[in-house]
Amino acid sequence: MTGEELHQILLNKWGRSYDIQLRRTKGKMYFQVMWKYLEQASFPMNETEYLEHLDTVANYINSWGESSTVKTFIVQTRERPRLGKAVSIPLDLGERTSEWIL
Repeated sequence: MTGEELHQILLNKWGRSYDIQLRRTKGKMYFQVMWKYLEQASFPMNETEYLEHLDTVANYINSWGESSTVKTFIVQTRERPRLGKAVSIPLDLGERTSEWIL
């Protein structure tokens, strides 16, 4: 998955270019679709920075082998990002979890 493909998945699902973050919480990694989006005047990135950010996140997801998990979850979920509530997708890093949790 590339950053552009990830962007298209977000647009197809919710019609907005939502911010994406990788978070670790309680010993687990999560892919989070945040409530802020590129089309907002207050969004902190311009389009180029946003697409570079998506590329970076997509590279991590690909290296962890979790791109199909993320894509499937986004397509199938009924959740939607809203103010103060991200859509959290748990990632299974298996043996590699400890590398990212330290």
